[in-house]
Amino acid sequence: MIKKISVLLLLSLGISTSAFAASPTAETVQASLDSIWVMIAAFLVFFMHAGFAMVETGFTRAKNALNILMKNFLTVSIAAVLYFLIGFGLMFGSSAGGFVGMDGFFLSGREDIGFFLFQSVFAATCATIISGAVAERMKLKSYLILTIVMTGLIYPIVGHWVWGGGWISELGFVDFAGSTVVHLTGAVGALITVLFLGARIGKYSKGKANAIPGHNIPLGALGVFILWFGWFGFNGGSSLAADPELVPHVITTTLFSASAAILSSALYTLARFKRVDPSLTLNGALGGLVGITAGCANVSLTGSLIIGLIAGIILVEAVTILDSKFNIDDPVGAIAVHGICGIWGTAAVGLFDIQNGLFYGGGASLLAVQIIGVGAVILWTSITVGGFLFIVTRVSGIRVSREEELSGLDFTEHGSNAYELKDTVLESNSNPSPFGSELVDRLNSIGAGNINKMDQRNTV
Repeated sequence: MIKKISVLLLLSLGISTSAFAASPTAETVQASLDSIWVMIAAFLVFFMHAGFAMVETGFTRAKNALNILMKNFLTVSIAAVLYFLIGFGLMFGSSAGGFVGMDGFFLSGREDIGFFLFQSVFAATCATIISGAVAERMKLKSYLILTIVMTGLIYPIVGHWVWGGGWISELGFVDFAGSTVVHLTGAVGALITVLFLGARIGKYSKGKANAIPGHNIPLGALGVFILWFGWFGFNGGSSLAADPELVPHVITTTLFSASAAILSSALYTLARFKRVDPSLTLNGALGGLVGITAGCANVSLTGSLIIGLIAGIILVEAVTILDSKFNIDDPVGAIAVHGICGIWGTAAVGLFDIQNGLFYGGGASLLAVQIIGVGAVILWTSITVGGFLFIVTRVSGIRVSREEELSGLDFTEHGSNAYELKDTVLESNSNPSPFGSELVDRLNSIGAGNINKMDQRNTV
């Protein structure tokens, strides 16, 4: 008995010693907090895809809603898998001449799976920008092939240049969360694809742009709110740490820029078109978010307000010029939001960076570097996407037929419709009423009585 008690005491001492040795330190607690914050941010960025889906669906016609939803779901799935297989290695692997990463494929030799997860949802964000711009007329299989190229090759190489220790970062280029890396890359890919596709049927006639209204602007507005909410993780999570000073600053500049852009786009449309345009104002919010993404950690709160105010005006003019002057048919304004405002946001760092910006006495060197980086990304994306689409269009078309476009991609691509609308009130009497026959008869009698009264008034 004594021996058994002695053994139990020794075991308890061993357990106590092990538990004491595993006591958390300040470093392990900080590491846990950093990891938790990055995971929360990754969740927010992933949720942004719901926002993209709602914006694209609401700003386009009902007959294409299912097609847009399928593209968004498939984009996220393709990007996650492909980024694991090849994209992450190309982006963050050991650099070959500052151009491309050479290892880390399948996460081989990498233990920072949290960092990988955060970056993988970014890759999907870049690809889905194209979805809205090409809506209502591009074949689903062609779009998916382009998504594979974007997430597997084009975007990771741009990311390596800027965030993976590549040649642009060595110049001193600043893009904290991706105005150029994510948004401009996606927008240039969208622009080149739209140029290959052409406009939707009926969009332009006799040199005039015709409006093709979206079928559900409230749904689009919900999408903008979701994107705005997710953007706090998009920008704030790019700190890659739960920094008590940096993260609140980044989130506040993000809020300020979007708010200022909404105000400026609303007031500018009122002055220019004599009314506050809802769709342009909603896109103004996104333009302000894209505009602050590059410099959200590097500009002051006042600077973020100025960047947002200018972004809102730029957005309105960009959408108008691309549509009416260049006849570039972008149903959701993605090229203007992510491209033009992405360029502005990246260049604005060279002006408003509190350390090296032109307006803070830092000279024009940072601004020059920012412009070089923008030009390089535009050139790379244009050549690669253009070359890919040129080859694909020589083999088969990327656009649906006229009949398929007119009938809607929901039916032709998926054999179904997003909405089933039935008028139960006017159904024949052979169908049972969910309200009961007495209520239906009463409503009919009230309607008949109102009609008789109207006839009597007209007679008098």
